[in-house]
Amino acid sequence: MPSGLIALLDDVAGIAKLAASSLDDVAAAAGKAGTKAAGVVIDDTAVTPRYVMGLTPDRELPIIWKIAKGSLRNKLLFLLPAALVLSAFAPWLLPPLLMLGGAFLCFEAVEKLLEAVQGGHDVAEDALTTHSSRDLEDQKVSGAIRTDFILSGEIMAIALGTVASEPIWEQAIILVVVAILITAGVYGVVGFIVKMDDIGLHLAKRHSAGVKALGRAMVKAMPVLMTILGAVGTAAMLWVGGGLIVHGLHEFHWDAIPGTIHHVAEGAAHAAPAVGPFADWLVNAIGGALVGLVVGGIVVAVLHLFKKH
Repeated sequence: MPSGLIALLDDVAGIAKLAASSLDDVAAAAGKAGTKAAGVVIDDTAVTPRYVMGLTPDRELPIIWKIAKGSLRNKLLFLLPAALVLSAFAPWLLPPLLMLGGAFLCFEAVEKLLEAVQGGHDVAEDALTTHSSRDLEDQKVSGAIRTDFILSGEIMAIALGTVASEPIWEQAIILVVVAILITAGVYGVVGFIVKMDDIGLHLAKRHSAGVKALGRAMVKAMPVLMTILGAVGTAAMLWVGGGLIVHGLHEFHWDAIPGTIHHVAEGAAHAAPAVGPFADWLVNAIGGALVGLVVGGIVVAVLHLFKKH
């Protein structure tokens, strides 16, 4: 999991405290909510760079800025009010909605795995041959904002599930903090990722041998980083999506699967007390990912069956 994103999520509490020192409980809850949404954040960061493929370097950052503004608009104008209304008038809907969102994440992850196994065509190349640069830019921005709406919905739902017991005004502040900081963090990281090769090329032209070597390393690392980030994002979707389903099963007292994962996690923690908390987390993450893989596979199979008919 990229340390920069985790640092961002951990800093939610500190930044909120600077803004309002009397709201320590709000800051702590915001940090917890942001960290719980980390899996979706990673996938959001992994997904977005592909929307600037095929565009000239001078348009990459302006397009990321457009997408970031659209993402913030998604969260603050649409998803935040919907989340608060849900919390105030139909909190009982939150567990099944989170389970549905988890199933969607699992479906997306399994689709990505299938695409990786089967191979696919280059969407950016197709677009370049059929659209003008302005049309391509508009298409990519609108596509990225639509994708972001789904991922942002998951982030806000997970955050809301974490703070659902708090007063409504605290929920509002926490969700605003999470929305702003996660958007800034995601698109800041995305901006660095898509410009990393340009930065590397610039450094490679310097006279210093050390700086040149760093620049060349950055250029070479770009495709590797994108591959790793995509893999981590897919794994995070399975872990988070499956975890949401497992948690929902527990909420409905269907404890066969949650109870089994919990029992194995406890056993792993007792067997390795030196790394007990990590072992407990790892077993829960693997258990959630396995559940996610099964659920995502079922959803993909059902959808493909309907497509055939």
